[in-house]
Amino acid sequence: MNSSLSSHRCVALLVAAPASGQGKTTVTAALACWHTRQGRRVRVFKCGPDFLDPYWHQLASGATVHNLDGWMVGMDEVRARLSAAAAEADVILIEGVMGLFDGSPTAADLAVQLGIPVLLVVDASAMAGSFGALVLGMQQYQPDVPWAGVLANRVGSSMHAQMLQNSLRDPALWLGAVQRMGSGKDAQLLPERHLGLVAAHELPDAMARLNAAADALAETPLGQMDWTDWQRWSVEFSVPADGALTPPEPWLQGRTVAVASDAAFSFIYPANLDCLHAMGASLAFFSPLAGERLPVCDAVWLPGGYPELHADKLMANVALQADLLAHVQAGKPVWAECGGMLALGHGIADAQGEHSPMWGIVPGTAQMQPRLAGLGMQQCALQAGVLRGHTFHYSRFVCQAPEVARTSRANQRVQPDKGEAVYQYGSVYASYFHAWFPSHPRAIAALLGAETVQWDEPVPSA
Repeated sequence: MNSSLSSHRCVALLVAAPASGQGKTTVTAALACWHTRQGRRVRVFKCGPDFLDPYWHQLASGATVHNLDGWMVGMDEVRARLSAAAAEADVILIEGVMGLFDGSPTAADLAVQLGIPVLLVVDASAMAGSFGALVLGMQQYQPDVPWAGVLANRVGSSMHAQMLQNSLRDPALWLGAVQRMGSGKDAQLLPERHLGLVAAHELPDAMARLNAAADALAETPLGQMDWTDWQRWSVEFSVPADGALTPPEPWLQGRTVAVASDAAFSFIYPANLDCLHAMGASLAFFSPLAGERLPVCDAVWLPGGYPELHADKLMANVALQADLLAHVQAGKPVWAECGGMLALGHGIADAQGEHSPMWGIVPGTAQMQPRLAGLGMQQCALQAGVLRGHTFHYSRFVCQAPEVARTSRANQRVQPDKGEAVYQYGSVYASYFHAWFPSHPRAIAALLGAETVQWDEPVPSA
């Protein structure tokens, strides 16, 4: 048996649901806000790849939100981050991904491995007695999952709530009902668009929305529990001695990486920034939407985001466009992910076919799609190593630049007509692939120009 490097106890819940769209983000953020208002230190995590929900959780908790996933992140890092959080927090909240049993590994797998009780959030707006059947089925599907209870969401009235409560086979599971807010199919506090929730920093009334959600939660049995009652969900988090994370080598020491960061380029994992710092990089953030020019730098990272929603402002920043072109013409590296890649292209056409010009540095054009064009965990084999990450986009990019790699599904081999292309155009590397930098720091260092990889060698298959 491995001896523990560190061990800490902390109240912890994994907030899950039978499917997407049930309101688990709202409940998680409301819980974080409610506990923070009680003066407790709250740390929130998000299962799976997600850039948007964490903005709400960070606003609610006042702390950085990291992603957890057994494959993309790896269980060693998952355990290390949770143990570190438990050492300084009173409450850890983890929002699941999609449904409790969706994906591989699932949120349920994480709950079982770490012993974290599950708070099930169910959109009960269109059910009564079937609520109990659904909850019973969720309980029995994977019997080793630890349970905290169930919270009915978008409930119409107190009589409706009573019907839902009476339908449960195990009355002890009932943690209350949150009333429906507003009307219609989208009766919820947190607005959505094509890639998910609108990020909290884009709404001037975001904090008021969170407080309203916390107020609603405070009216439930869950929100009226004494702090001593919450201790029933205390979990011990430990890191085995052989699971300690090894910091990367300083491959980017002395190099400055410019990072675009604003509403058009907001898909940034905090762990990616931590990884760049750990490799010795100095980070220089800039906002294309604010009219800022490219900082003095050795490399540029253009993260994903919503360039299609801000085309006019991006094109108005002609000084930045000239800076980026000069950067590329000087042979300095650029890593452009998803929206960052689209911004470097010649233009984006919306669903109605209206064309908006972009920076015109990479020979490609994007077409927005009415449905998802790419979704799922991906791995990308480069000469320096295999990066893990994911893809999620509603556009297609037709590019004349050569492909130097192609991603594949987790633990599968590359297929020519599957996955996402990685394009090279001079010193630019661009793809729909969102990389999890800590999965292979050396490969990221190579993309950003470190002297670690010779790109003229063939790229291996995964």
